Amino acid sequence: MTILETRPVAASDWMRCPGCGDMIYRKRYDRGDRVCPECDSHGPLTADQRIAMLLDAGSAQAVVAAPTVPDPLRFSDTRDYPERLADARRRTGMPDAARCVRGRMGGVPVVLAVLDFRFFGGSLGAAVGEAVTAAAEAALADRAPLIIVSASGGARMQEGILALMQMAKTSQALQRLDEAGVLTVSVVTDPTYGGVAASFATSTDIIVAEPGARLGFAGPRVIAQTIGETLPDGFQTAEFLLEHGFIDFICHRNSLRDRLTRLVAMTVPEPTMSGHSDAPGQPAPVTDPDAVPERDPWECVRAARELGRPSTVDYLSGAFDEFIELHGDRLAADCPALIAGLARLDGTPVVVAGTQKGHTAAELSRHNYGMPTPAGYRKAARVARLAGKLGLPVITLIDTAGAYPGVAAEERGQAVAIAESLKLFAGLPVPIVAVITGEGGSGGALALGVADRVLVCENSVYSVISPEGCASILWKDAAAAPRAARALQVDSGSLLRLGVADAVVPEPPGGAHRDPVAMVGRVRAAIARTLAGLRELSPDELSTARYRRFRAFGRIAAEQPDAVSPGTPTDDPTFPDA
Repeated sequence: MTILETRPVAASDWMRCPGCGDMIYRKRYDRGDRVCPECDSHGPLTADQRIAMLLDAGSAQAVVAAPTVPDPLRFSDTRDYPERLADARRRTGMPDAARCVRGRMGGVPVVLAVLDFRFFGGSLGAAVGEAVTAAAEAALADRAPLIIVSASGGARMQEGILALMQMAKTSQALQRLDEAGVLTVSVVTDPTYGGVAASFATSTDIIVAEPGARLGFAGPRVIAQTIGETLPDGFQTAEFLLEHGFIDFICHRNSLRDRLTRLVAMTVPEPTMSGHSDAPGQPAPVTDPDAVPERDPWECVRAARELGRPSTVDYLSGAFDEFIELHGDRLAADCPALIAGLARLDGTPVVVAGTQKGHTAAELSRHNYGMPTPAGYRKAARVARLAGKLGLPVITLIDTAGAYPGVAAEERGQAVAIAESLKLFAGLPVPIVAVITGEGGSGGALALGVADRVLVCENSVYSVISPEGCASILWKDAAAAPRAARALQVDSGSLLRLGVADAVVPEPPGGAHRDPVAMVGRVRAAIARTLAGLRELSPDELSTARYRRFRAFGRIAAEQPDAVSPGTPTDDPTFPDA
């Protein structure tokens, strides 16, 4: 019998998981980017490990920051501050708590700033503030996305008020990137507190968090010592932050590079789309009101409410090449009735926001029956501002009975949220295309409907109030809804004649719910065709035309010779065949 000799296992080969406390094999833990194979908790990584994990191999080049005052206060507690700094440098091999580099991510140039918790708890002092600012300046010079990976206990006490000033210093640097239209992304890792949490970790365009990562202005110990309050379980974790609208999404470490690569790719200029502007095989949008088949408006209302019609989620998955959903209003909540994010249409980056109903009772309930709360409109406004910053077209998909009318919505400022959305969309410097895919209910729909072009699906409806609501108020009888629908002229042909719609997208025989796949293709072709024309216009031309469009409603055309009368055919390049 052969006896196989085995190497004794050293105690150092094993370790306890910081999350669950189980014994795990250290090499396996390190190979898995320090994610526990048992409980999936994400352990700390060094700055160099982060850089190697995120950037294309061999692409990292250091961003050199200016020197800073090493001990501005000549601070000493039980030890002198310079002595503590020297120890931290020996242990970590880093000059301070931040490492900043230029590099590539999926071939796209980026600038990466990474905090290392091993060095003074990743605290924000003059050196860290200078490093992050230098990284922002490098991103500005290169017009390259800036990605910041945070892990910090807060501002560095040993540097006093100068540490506090770094919050303003780094925020100022990020503001310059906003003005220049450069994408900024924050990756929140565990833990991120204090001055870092209240500055560059949460003031970027997009905030991503690792599972379980904690973020807050005051940590549990500070809260307990200051006001004696014990925090509930799960407080300040990534999952808590997502539910309360503070972050865009949670990303597991093993897919973080892929998600970030997709995000930064959205900033890469693409050729002007042309492949679907003619849309062979798809019927062209109808711009002549007389060419829209006549149909009883009440029948259109019923068809618009069919649960089998394509929803926003269906359009996002079928009409766009890819979609990255962004969550939260950054104030209090994430509204499930409104879905928003970055997408590609024929390879071109766009921003999409749409109301979501669903096809089943469970889906309808989960998405609040497609009626957005104030958080929904503020989320849409947030991604619209991002579109304006990055110069990306905006597409809105509208299918809602209206804004949610509940007590909680009123307490959170439903009217204010809609008003802010109307004004924001009116002034965006990018093309906007709105598509009424089902119901367009009152101000809740118009909040997403201030656009350069409004497309209406053939059986969709758009109205100041629901027919039932109108009937109850004016006829004192909800059963008079069909009569109200006809009086309100909610159907697509009437909307085109009134100039509210620019074109009608034909539906398959029997309606969109009979052939959802075909309908998605028709809407995709109509959007592509419309954007192809709008992209020829400058921001000033868009702004002027959009102002004139809404300025004309309700006025007699003879009084406004420079404006186009609603319903009048034009030489609009959007619809060259009209």
